[in-house]
Formats: sequence, structure tokens, C-alpha cells
Amino acid sequence: MEVITLDKNWKMCRVGDEKWQEAAVPGSVYTDLLRNHSMEDPYWKDNEDRICALMESDYEYVCTFEGQETEGYSEVFLRFEGLDTAAELFLNDRPLGKANNMHRTWEFDAGLLLRRKEENILRIRFGSPLKYIAQAYEKYGNIGNEDTYEGFMHLRKAHYMFGWDWGAHLPDAGIFRPVRLCKVKKGRIDSVRISQTHLDGRCILDFDAEYLTDDPENCSIRIRVNAPETGQTEIMGSTGDVQSGSMESPDERQRKTGDLRERKQYETILSPEGKGQIVIENPQLWWVSGLGGQPLYEVEATLFYRGTEVDLWKRRIGLRSMTVQREKDAWGESFAHVINGKPFFAMGADYIPEEHLLGNRSPEKTRRLLEDCKLANFNVIRVWGGGFYPDDWFYDLCDELGLAVWQDFMFACSVYELTPEFEENITQEFIDNVKRIRHHACLALWCGNNEMEMFVEERCWVTKPTEVRDYLFMYERIIPGILKKQDPQTFYWPASPSSGGSFDNPNDPDRGDVHYWEVWHGNKPFSEYRKHYFRYASEFGFQSFPCKKTIETFTDDPRDWNIFSYIMEKHQRNYGANGKIMNYLQQTYRYPTSFEDVLYASQLLQADAIRYGVEHFRRNRGRCMGAIYWQLNDCWPVISWSSIDYCGRWKALHYYAKRFFAPVLISCQEESWLTQEANMNRQHFAFEKSIRLNVANETLQDRQVLVRWNLRNASGESLREEQKEVLVPALSAVWLEKTELPETDVFTQYVSYEAWTGGEVVSEGTVIFSYPKYFRYEDPRLSLETDGKFITVSAAAYAKSVEIQNEAEDLVLSDNYFDLNGGSRTVEILRGEAKGLRVRSVYDL
Repeated sequence: MEVITLDKNWKMCRVGDEKWQEAAVPGSVYTDLLRNHSMEDPYWKDNEDRICALMESDYEYVCTFEGQETEGYSEVFLRFEGLDTAAELFLNDRPLGKANNMHRTWEFDAGLLLRRKEENILRIRFGSPLKYIAQAYEKYGNIGNEDTYEGFMHLRKAHYMFGWDWGAHLPDAGIFRPVRLCKVKKGRIDSVRISQTHLDGRCILDFDAEYLTDDPENCSIRIRVNAPETGQTEIMGSTGDVQSGSMESPDERQRKTGDLRERKQYETILSPEGKGQIVIENPQLWWVSGLGGQPLYEVEATLFYRGTEVDLWKRRIGLRSMTVQREKDAWGESFAHVINGKPFFAMGADYIPEEHLLGNRSPEKTRRLLEDCKLANFNVIRVWGGGFYPDDWFYDLCDELGLAVWQDFMFACSVYELTPEFEENITQEFIDNVKRIRHHACLALWCGNNEMEMFVEERCWVTKPTEVRDYLFMYERIIPGILKKQDPQTFYWPASPSSGGSFDNPNDPDRGDVHYWEVWHGNKPFSEYRKHYFRYASEFGFQSFPCKKTIETFTDDPRDWNIFSYIMEKHQRNYGANGKIMNYLQQTYRYPTSFEDVLYASQLLQADAIRYGVEHFRRNRGRCMGAIYWQLNDCWPVISWSSIDYCGRWKALHYYAKRFFAPVLISCQEESWLTQEANMNRQHFAFEKSIRLNVANETLQDRQVLVRWNLRNASGESLREEQKEVLVPALSAVWLEKTELPETDVFTQYVSYEAWTGGEVVSEGTVIFSYPKYFRYEDPRLSLETDGKFITVSAAAYAKSVEIQNEAEDLVLSDNYFDLNGGSRTVEILRGEAKGLRVRSVYDL
């Protein structure tokens, strides 16, 4: 198939205007207007409201491309991989088709409309998304979450664009993925479904190709699988036998592949029905990060017509088995990812779209974000259902980095009218995206929706009895039916949270996955996590402010640098949440005396909140098998639950995540004022002071761990030291005995603890027994030295949550926001420049 990408000669305008502007495709209306200085920065101060109003209008895109020969082609069509959203399309002023779903790939026959010798004109008119949902709301009613515009659920467009409790009201539009002119000679490959069976050290690959042709008797499909590792090049038959006479010279390989790598090849010819099999002996298995490598095999399906190549389909796959374990046990029913037969503890965060302005997406930005996830020891990413299905590069990167993907279908916090038209529309949406994503090694499970089973069971948003029925049809009949045909090997889960469907106690702590928000929305203290032993926590979170430099991207006015200013609260979408942060802050830290201190303290608060939960869940590994916190990233500069802000700056939480997701983790279940809700002014005030250490090992090797703990004074000096050798089996967590410390002075003494393997500290922490705000820190007199590649920080006393920052606040270090027991620590600069360095700790609050 010949493919011409139409990415040049585009222009756009608002319908009714006479002024045309240059446009970038792929791109979007907002990014085109911004680039052409036709609108203000939507993220600046409160510009958002004015920018949102621009979408009350329709917009038109026009592209010109040269004449096209159509003789000799069996099919000529235009493929649109991303149209956002309600669009009418015209080719040479004649109707080409209509689109009404940004989540679909649209193809329209263009053969009879194309000009051979004259210039062709492609025109796309996008209707106002705001008018569309307003009209739908008038017709159908329906309600959704309070942060979005009315009627948002009636347009198959990313829901977050209409607002969320972290998102702006910025419903962008346009051509956000490529447009391609495709010319077919005798046939084309639509898709290839690849199934894997792992048995006795072999991987059996079964292929099921869908191809379109008018002459199937003269067509054949050859499958080639190229192994990833350097080795002898040989062509293997469908049974795994070496075929003679198939060796290639290095020069031939260089000509074909552009390099001199030698790769083993496997080959088979599919049957006329498009089916065939290849057996790979001793396969190189794909693992999630932390458990092994990520070798990727390249699959090529070539369609031949009478011996001549007419189409090529190429993908990368990882050889692995991946499912979810659900087994009855002493606590209820397990819920755990299993890769290559090994149940592993899910460690990661919930991913939302990276941009409100779709034209600003890029593979480079996504790569940095996902590499930062791997740096923080993630092994799972949950793609939340209120955005859009990520770009191909997202899954490619997750394949490379070993990040398993929990993939929601794009439904969230609403109910839907299942009209025949809507059912037809979403059915094709499901097929398009399942076919696009299913081959990826990273794909761990499909999930029907975000939070809808839970809320429909409670009759939130439900206004008609039919909406409950429609819910069951959509997520427990239509989607499972499509997956049974298109991707039967990938585990399907009807909702998040869920216990398995049919409104059977969706947020059951003893089955399935749970969204837990009593800490934060319920105003419960951090210690509340320890009362729960969820099987898999797929959402829980806590907010913080971003860094000052990120705040300066939306306001440079010092009058706005107050968390209760209009602009700061305009960039806070969870109503009243800035006050909630302060309420939690008073429980932990003394009142900050500057705006910068508030930002710093809020990040420490967030980091400790999530640490409290994750460490508890990991200590109870086996009963709990997942800790996916809300949320990973932002889509604009905002105050939110993210651990990496919109500008890519790491909050304290992301450094904490690197530590609490460490493959070998030591953590402490202490009893203190915080855990016992102590009231120091109550008669007979007394509380337990104790520690109980735990070592979790999320690797495939048994670990011999030296556990060492010290009781220290505020100077960091050791008053008591104990140590013990502990064998921690692979994929397990081991408790040590509880130690009571009744004589400890809670205001001037604390405990530090460390896990040593191979003569190195691999995990460590400290614990205070009073409220942290009451601890009598001594001045650590922090100082810094750097050679531009490494930074050494020194302390004269115990220093809690040491923050190292540069002038731009964009440093990424090998460690940060750590505790020092006096002495010094050297960290590596991974990103950013060591200019204008500064350092502080909790002592400075």
C-alpha cells in the first residue's frame, strides 16, 4: 500500500472570518491560534474563561495536495487517525463523510473524488463542541460530575477537556493525529492478531490476519519474526526448523536493516484464511521493570499478490504471559498482576492526558515522563478513562521501559444513553483501539470505565432506569464480546473500582480494586491507611502545590503569590482544597512564614501521606498486591495530586516514590502520637512508643538483608544500635519483631533504620514519635558542595526532608527530600544545572 502523509499546506480559520492562518497538522485549533498570536496563553492567570469561549464557534481546516493517479489501484481512501471531534469532510467541494468520535480512526473512500492532474482540496469543518453538548443536554438531560460542563458525556470527546477537579475548561478541537492518503494495489492488511502460548520453554505464536482484497486466490501473507538479540541469522520455518539456503551476508543485512546486527529470523506463510503459527524455542521473555529485561521481537506481515509485495504490516511484540490472578484465600479473593507465572506487586500511578492543548503533545515529552516513572521504580501505569487513548508512542515507550499498562476504556464519572447510533459508534471505537493496542507487551488489562459501577450502584447521576440497564450492556456485554473476538488473551475488568461487576459491592476492600479517598476527601489522618488491607489500591491521593517556578508560568504578580488569592484558587479545581491542605498542614508542621515555605511544606505533606499508605500496603504484600496512587502528571499548571507537575518538575512525592517503590524496601510501622490520635491535654495522657520493621523484596531473587536501627538524639548521635540479618525470599515481605521504646524522649529523640545488601544501604528512613511540628530540631547548619555532576550536602545534626534546589527549580537528582542523621550525602545530578543552588530542611519551617 502506498501511503502519503498530508502534513503540509494546511490553513485554518474560524468559520465566518475571512482571515486564514497557517496551520500545523497534526495539531489543534488552540495551538494554531496561539502560534499565530490569535489568542492569549490559556494557562496564564484566568485567561482560560476567554479561551474556552472561542469554542462557541466552528473552525475550518483546508489542505491542498497535488493531483493523484488512481488508475491501477483497487482502493484509494483517506485515513484520519484523530479528528477532534464533530467534523464534516469535503474533498474537492464534494462531501467525503462525517466524523463524531475523537477516539476512532476514520477512513473514507476518495477514489472517485480525487483529481488526477489538478490540485486537490481537502476541507474539514469542526462544529463547536460547546454547542454540541449544550444541545445534547437539552435533548437527553443526564448529569455527570460537578466539575464538568453539562452534557459532556454525549460527545465522544476526551471528558477532561470540559473540566475536572484538576483540569481546566479548554475543549480543544482539530486534527490531532496524522491524515494519510492510502492507495491500494490488489489488497491491504487491516490487522494481525497475535496470540501467545508459553509451554515447556517454547513460545507458540498464532497469527490471525485480516486482509482486504478482491482476489484472495492470488494473495498470500508471509510472517517473519526477527529476534531482538545479536546472534546467528537464520530463517526458521513454522515448526522452528532451520530452512537451508536462507543465510544472508552481512552486506545484505546492512542493506536491508541499516546495520550489521545479526538477528535470528522465524518465518511462515499463512493459510488462505490468514492463519498460521511460529514456534520459538527458548524465547527471550519480556518482564516488567525490576523483574527482568524488555527484549522486543519484530513481526513483519507481508501481503503478496502473485508474488509481488503489495502491503507491509510491522509491529514489535514482547514474548510473555500476562494476566490477573483472582483466587479465593483467607482474606477474600486475590487481585494481582501475573507475568510469566509470577504474581508481582503493582507500583505506579494514574496517568492523565499530558496536555490540554493537543497540538503540544510530543513523543519527547512522553518519553521524559515515562523515563521519570522508571527512575522512580514504577512497574505499572494506569491510563485513566476520562482522557483519550494514548498515542502509539506511549505504548512503544512502555514496551521499552517495562511499564505494564492498566488501560481504561474512555468512560468516566457519568452515565450514557445507549441509543443504536451511540452503540454503533462506540463499538467501532472499541474495535479500532483494541486492534491498535493489543499487540503491545505492556498491555496488562482492559478496564471498562472509571468509577461508574460504584456511582451507578449508588444511583449517582442516574436519572432514568434505562441508564442502569445501559451500563450493564456497555461494560458487561458489548466490550467483553468485542474483546472475546479481538483480544481474548488480555484480562478484562468491568470498572475501576470493581469486585468483578454486576454492582456487587464495587469498592469491596477484600476483592478486586479499590479507590480510597477517606484520606483527603474524607479528612482522615494519614494513619487511617493502616486500618485497611485492600487487595489492590488503584486510586488514592493527596494534593500539594507545585514549585514556585511552575507557579510563575501562570502569574508573575507577587500579589497572587498567596494560596488564597483569586489566581491561585483559579488554578485549584478541587473546591476548597487549598484550605484542606492548610488543615492537614497544621496537624503536622508549624505555620509557614513565607509563600515558598507553604509550597515546600505542602509537598512534604503530600509525600508523607502517600508514603504512609504505600509502605503499609507493601508490608502486607500477598494480601495487598497493588499501590497505584493518584496521580502521576498534570495537563496544565495547576495545584493537584500529581507527583510530577505540568512543567516536568519533580515534587517531593516523586522522590519519595523512588524510595517507597524500591525493589528492596525497609519500612517502619511505628506507634506514636500520629497513629494514636493523641491529645496531649487529656488527663492520664499516655501512648505507646514502639517500632516494628518490615523488609519487602519485589525481585526474583532471595535477599540476605542486614537490618540496622538506631535510637538517636536531635544531634543525630546514636544512643542505641541494634542489627539483625534477615533472609527475605523473592517476591515477599518479612516482618521483624516489635520493639517498644517507652523511655524515648519524643521531643528530642528519634529512630533511624537501614537495610543493607552487598555492603550498601539500599533503603532507609527515620521516624519521630511526637507530632513532627513538636520535635525540637537542632540547627543542622546545612552546606553544599558541587563539581557540576554531583552535589554533596553536609549536616551538623539531624536534618529532616533535605531539599536541594537550583535557581530554575528543575533539578532531577538521584535522591532528594531525604533525611540526614548528621554527616553528609552525595547525590548525582540527572537533569538540570547546578546554578544558584540552595538547601533547606524541616528545621527551616
